[in-house]
Amino acid sequence: MAATTGPRVLLDATAVPADRGGVGRYVDQLVPALDAAGTDLVVVCQQRDVEYYGKLAPCGDVVAAPAAASRRPARLVWEQTGLPRLAERLGADVLHCPHYTMPRRSPVPVVTTLHDATFFTHPDVHQPVKRAFFRRWTTSSLRRAARVVVPSQATLDELARVTGGVRGQVDVAHHGVDPATFSVPDVEHVRAAREHLGLRASSYVAFLGTIEPRKNVPFLVEGWRRAVAGLKDPPALVLAGGRGWDTRIDEALAAVPAGLEVLLPGYLPLELLAGFLGGAEVVAYPSLGEGFGLPVLEAMACGAPVLTTTSLALPEVGGDAVAYTDPTAAGIAAGLAALLASPGRRAELSRAATTRASGFTWAACAEAHRRTYARAVAA
Repeated sequence: MAATTGPRVLLDATAVPADRGGVGRYVDQLVPALDAAGTDLVVVCQQRDVEYYGKLAPCGDVVAAPAAASRRPARLVWEQTGLPRLAERLGADVLHCPHYTMPRRSPVPVVTTLHDATFFTHPDVHQPVKRAFFRRWTTSSLRRAARVVVPSQATLDELARVTGGVRGQVDVAHHGVDPATFSVPDVEHVRAAREHLGLRASSYVAFLGTIEPRKNVPFLVEGWRRAVAGLKDPPALVLAGGRGWDTRIDEALAAVPAGLEVLLPGYLPLELLAGFLGGAEVVAYPSLGEGFGLPVLEAMACGAPVLTTTSLALPEVGGDAVAYTDPTAAGIAAGLAALLASPGRRAELSRAATTRASGFTWAACAEAHRRTYARAVAA
């Protein structure tokens, strides 16, 4: 076992969903990076994930939460009662709660992760119950946590503007990209992704994310439909990810002419994502607001030309290596049409994207977290 350094950290991974979306991608990459950096790490997780995290953190310890914690209401109750007792029993120096919520009383300093500020800045794109829940916990965590981690400077700036609760206790830790999973794919990986999708068209525009109002997918569908109208060999549109709660998508899909191909394959296996993203003519991500924008970074690492918006943190991730558009159907149509008509511009963006993406690493993210843990203990 490698020597460990720094405070003993208990990381609560019980909020990670079975489909590994959302907070799962963040935790699943942070854990092995912390372990590799020599962190004295204990992960508490759902019983189904004990073996999984054991492999991700071979130098750390993994413990299972009670079976009842697999249900969200029970998990939130356990977080307030059982988690603090576990931190004390394990001799933890700091407790990391990576998804907004935290125990209101803890025997050790608590670090929370707040992933974005859109519950305040874009309240209309969230379900009312979810909006109220995460607003309340964001303000509570800013008030109670010893330290807070956010994934971008844009998120820090917005939280300071809309909550009034930022008082020097918030640290920025950019997400990273795993080159073992996200890199420029070879022909076989692209072919495997196409076969899995059952694509008929010779090319496609890709989207990856949950179909929720914040992702602006109905306008993407309309913009793509306008952009490819009249093309001799129009690219398909593939909307990969969870079918969320944006009911406007049905109306947008109903307006697509029969001659155009749209696919909604749901979640794709992780091993197919590089082929899917890197094999696209364009990856379109016209989000209305992101705390970071991990799908954009992952597409960049796969060498995809990316079309996104300037909302919140997306320019912090994309820089000059992606193309930008207004989040309107007309803007998306113009941006897509321009990229589809210019192989040279797509190749230029592809080269720039892989270079920029290489600067975002989970090792750097882990080191930023380790500094935050040390500050929490010192405080």
